[in-house]
Amino acid sequence: MRGRKINMTMGLKSPLARGPYCAHYAAERQVMARLALALLVLLAFAPGAVGMPEPTVFSRPPELESAVRFWTRVYTEVDTNGGFLHDNRKLAVVYEVVRFKPGTSRRAKQRQVNRLKSRYRKILNSLAKGKRSKLSAEQSRVLALWPEDVSNKTLRTAARRLRFQLGQADKFRAGLVRSGAWTGYIRDTFQRMDVPVELAALPHVESSFNPAAYSHRGAAGIWQFTRSTGRRYLRIDHVVDERMDVYASTVAAARLLKHNHSVTGSWPLAITAYNHGASGMRRAVRQLGTRDIGAVVERYRSRTFGFASRNFYAAFLAAVDVEQNAYEHFGPLTSDTPAEVELVELSDYVSMDALERVLGINRKLLKRHNRALQPPVWNGSKYVPKGYELRVPRQPGLQRAELLLAQLSPADRHSRQTPDSFHKVRRGDTLSRIAARYEVTVRDIMDVNSLRSRHRIRAGQVLRLPLPDADAPAPLATADSPHTRRVAQNGNYTVRRGDTLSGIAKRFGVSEHDIVAANALSNQDRIFTGQTLSVAVLNSTVPEGEPVRHVAAADNEAGGESPSAPTAAPEKQQPLAALEAEPPGEPEAADDFEATTVQHPSLSADPSDYTVAQDGTVEVQAAETLGHYAEWLDLRASQLRRLNRMRYGTPVVVGHRLRLDFSRASTESFETRRLAYHKELQEAFFERNRIVGVCQHVIQRGESLWFLAQQTYGVPMWLLRQYNPDLEPDAVVPGLRLQVPRVEQRPKDLPQAAELRDGLTLPRMC
Repeated sequence: MRGRKINMTMGLKSPLARGPYCAHYAAERQVMARLALALLVLLAFAPGAVGMPEPTVFSRPPELESAVRFWTRVYTEVDTNGGFLHDNRKLAVVYEVVRFKPGTSRRAKQRQVNRLKSRYRKILNSLAKGKRSKLSAEQSRVLALWPEDVSNKTLRTAARRLRFQLGQADKFRAGLVRSGAWTGYIRDTFQRMDVPVELAALPHVESSFNPAAYSHRGAAGIWQFTRSTGRRYLRIDHVVDERMDVYASTVAAARLLKHNHSVTGSWPLAITAYNHGASGMRRAVRQLGTRDIGAVVERYRSRTFGFASRNFYAAFLAAVDVEQNAYEHFGPLTSDTPAEVELVELSDYVSMDALERVLGINRKLLKRHNRALQPPVWNGSKYVPKGYELRVPRQPGLQRAELLLAQLSPADRHSRQTPDSFHKVRRGDTLSRIAARYEVTVRDIMDVNSLRSRHRIRAGQVLRLPLPDADAPAPLATADSPHTRRVAQNGNYTVRRGDTLSGIAKRFGVSEHDIVAANALSNQDRIFTGQTLSVAVLNSTVPEGEPVRHVAAADNEAGGESPSAPTAAPEKQQPLAALEAEPPGEPEAADDFEATTVQHPSLSADPSDYTVAQDGTVEVQAAETLGHYAEWLDLRASQLRRLNRMRYGTPVVVGHRLRLDFSRASTESFETRRLAYHKELQEAFFERNRIVGVCQHVIQRGESLWFLAQQTYGVPMWLLRQYNPDLEPDAVVPGLRLQVPRVEQRPKDLPQAAELRDGLTLPRMC
């Protein structure tokens, strides 16, 4: 037996591999080879083979190893009372491990860091002059951090690349403890939704598994969704914000990650896109001609691809390593355990006072398990919505929550939500003055309107008031209001370029439902320039400083922003770079003490390219016309027709490139206007709809993308293109497979459908 075993490893050169045994072994090897090949094929096409045919799901190129080691140190060696002064490109170069004295203020810490930066900048500039002898001990130590052949130019550049990174060991340790309550659910959900389970570690990078996390950029929850991205999948309004619900937001994160993977082609790029945006990563791939994450991190240059984006994937790899080796880094830990709760769907609108009374459970405990419910629910100005699935903690000796809720009296059950009231800000108003007038708190107004600062309101802005409509005085009409000046005497409004139904509704302070009903619109997503809409119901408005009563409380409950007054001062427009991601340049001053590397671009799930190429052309996107380009460029459409040799009436073709004239507008202003248009378009759509899954459609003979989008699946063309960004609309052939987002109208009072909660909506044939 030993001879035969050795013979199988020796090959045909062995003396035993000849004669009567040779044919037997050859046949055996053929059978084994066929079995191995069959196994590989099965693995490649298995439903759970995430990321195939990638060689590995999460590649670790050599270019990233120093970055992974750096973030491992950040997560394990130093807590938030210290950090690392380092080079922002070569993360292996750490000049000093900084420690702060306990109790040091943030400002004092920043002064200490600035002094250290100044000192090391002088050392590096001195070495950059070619000084290599008679060095001080400190100069020798700094020089030794670099390769022996380091050039003066490199050192001179390094003097401008000093950066401080706050330590995270205490936050990561706390995150490991907290994660025990949800990791099992997250991994099960990701496995069911065909997402690599290792991505369950991503909240360590995003939020340290803090369910109450809220960034200064408006990202919320453990998955740090912004409002614009989160509303694709979640309910986000002043009554329910599902970003704060770990369970609903986990399903949304899986959907976003899968979408990123489908449009970028690799999981490393999909993870980076979670931070930088899918469009940015697709531009990187086009520019470099590779999907290799190491090459992208090393070579990609963009005004938006800053330190956070470059390091996001490496930080994720480090988080996975640290989580898997938690004992080695932190010793024994006792993780939180999943809470035992009973889920009860409310059949009526119910006040929190009534729920607290009938359940016999403290309100603070209920709040801990129902974080999606917003402050107006907890302070009593709003009911818990009908259809909401309340998580009730199980307690020994208590009757089942379902039986307790059945004891609610008819007086505790309500058929509709309390209506909203609004206040139009006038010059000189402050939040504290408005709060005092209506006997509410400043914090309540900030929470209801998602305000991040109590000092940033403007004249003409309409604020939602955290009190029932009955508590506000009736609105007063004025004959010469901005609204009436925008409509004809018969109460009609003419649609202009760039208008959306949502924008018109907000402009005049009513619901979209009223406009649809008043004009018998069959498709609320299709209005056109020149169309006349009846808005007679709007022919009275409110002077500044008076509360505005919403005309349709039931529609308002469906969610959405406070209506914007047409007289409001326009917000300062930001360039594309600011809207897509954090501006480039390394963190200074207060940014040195940001706890994480996270930055979240606007429209991060949109892979479309809205930038202008170096040759002055753009790729035509869905929902764009020549008139749009002319308006964004301050030109006449005829000028663009001549430039592109287009006949009058010839439409632009989605996916084709169009040459533009920037004689009267800069590329930055054009990109800003273009992105703002698409942002409003998409936000208006996702105020009414949400994505609940993805399916596949095989193109049949005679089918067109427009027909499939509008008639078969009821999704706008721009959304269909986002799920198939490489598709040429005019080159569709039978047999081609499309990824089709499954969209449903957003339930007005049902934030958590069963498929959202359980994560069971998987890609399937349509």
